[in-house]
Amino acid sequence: MADFSNYLSPGRRGHLIGIGGVSMSSLAEVLKGMGIVVTGSDNNDSANVKALREKGIPVAIGHQAENIGDDVEFVVRTAAVHDDNPEIQWARWQGIPVFERTEAWGAISQGYHNALCIAGTHGKTTTTSMCTHILMAADRDPTVMIGGTLPLLNAGHRVGNGNTIVMEACEYYNSFLSFHPTVAVILNIEADHLDFFKDLEDVKRSFRMFAGRVPPDGCVVANRDDENTMRTLSDLNRKVVTFGMSPKADVYAENVRTIGASSKFDIYYKGRFFTDVVLHVPGLHNVKNALAATAAAICLGIRPNAVKYGLAGFNGAGRRFEFKGKFNGADVYDDYAHHPSELAALLDAVEQLNYKRTVLVFQPHTYTRTAALFENFVTQLKRPDVLLLAEIFAAREQNTIGISSAALAGRIEGSRFFPTFSQLEKELRQIAHPGDIILTVGAGDVYKIGENLVKDAK
Repeated sequence: MADFSNYLSPGRRGHLIGIGGVSMSSLAEVLKGMGIVVTGSDNNDSANVKALREKGIPVAIGHQAENIGDDVEFVVRTAAVHDDNPEIQWARWQGIPVFERTEAWGAISQGYHNALCIAGTHGKTTTTSMCTHILMAADRDPTVMIGGTLPLLNAGHRVGNGNTIVMEACEYYNSFLSFHPTVAVILNIEADHLDFFKDLEDVKRSFRMFAGRVPPDGCVVANRDDENTMRTLSDLNRKVVTFGMSPKADVYAENVRTIGASSKFDIYYKGRFFTDVVLHVPGLHNVKNALAATAAAICLGIRPNAVKYGLAGFNGAGRRFEFKGKFNGADVYDDYAHHPSELAALLDAVEQLNYKRTVLVFQPHTYTRTAALFENFVTQLKRPDVLLLAEIFAAREQNTIGISSAALAGRIEGSRFFPTFSQLEKELRQIAHPGDIILTVGAGDVYKIGENLVKDAK
């Protein structure tokens, strides 16, 4: 079996299928920065595709065998590209090795002295972004791979010259088991991606294997407040640094104060004051994310001032409580929350902001998740003052279950289901009032609704 690390040298030639995705476009730039000649293809033109072309990476729109040149030595595909893809079939016919995206990132991470990988059911993008801010403040010149856009980078990635790489590590399809972390962060563990995992115990086994990939001289950062995480890591033969909201954790917060959408708190490490922090994103969940990032920084030997100023400069990542603008006096925000626990954290944060009404526009993500966690979704979706439901975003799935957002609406008094975005947007235009917060929420394309409102308001 081919080893991707054998192709990580200047002058090698590779082709990336699905190159327009967040992680794949980042991978393309990292490979090009290493002196590898990169081409790619994608089903759709996009801002990422345009940016790649501007950087000298040819991208074909549409998948066909001719996109793979005679000099291509390897192919990397995104998870959405299956074996029946004509480029995959051609590559295999020609004997060209085909690698998964995570195999490529895993091989790249082995070239760094420090590989910081952030995993968990929730909070990965935000915590990876916080770690990036801290590493930049510490002048570590990191290479970065985030599953979202970070304003500091104006991208979801960065090619650095330092000896540290920081990467968001997703558990879906056991992707993170291709990584080689020297510091592994586990933020939390819950039942999710149940179209792949059998149950919660299966999820926990996967996270245990991820933690076990840390070398004996490495470090695992774990959420002391999360029972699933601590049980998963029990008796792990690795150094474990915990974080949490009580002194039972190694890294913990004291004197937490909420001031509008910001938080102020002191961070302690093993009972001693480490630094004070002002965090400009709302919610207790973000305080916990900051503690996780701090614990990771401690494992990397980063000084307190870099943590303090790195976190102070963090104002959120793309689609993570992202302010989009105003419409008819209402504030419009977008958030990626697509799991009941993420909805709970988001609504907890919003309730502290003293808006007159919370108007939630929710687009569930995948049929299997909606069905498996249906009652939990109902519990959280009853909380906002106004709930407007879009149809489920299918993503990678077919609706073999026969479920619809209409089923959620049927369980939540006063909610309304809209089969199309245009109908939902029309309703929003009629009900939006000054003093409201309008939240477009979900991992699909629901953000477009809020963007349309704000665009028309200008």
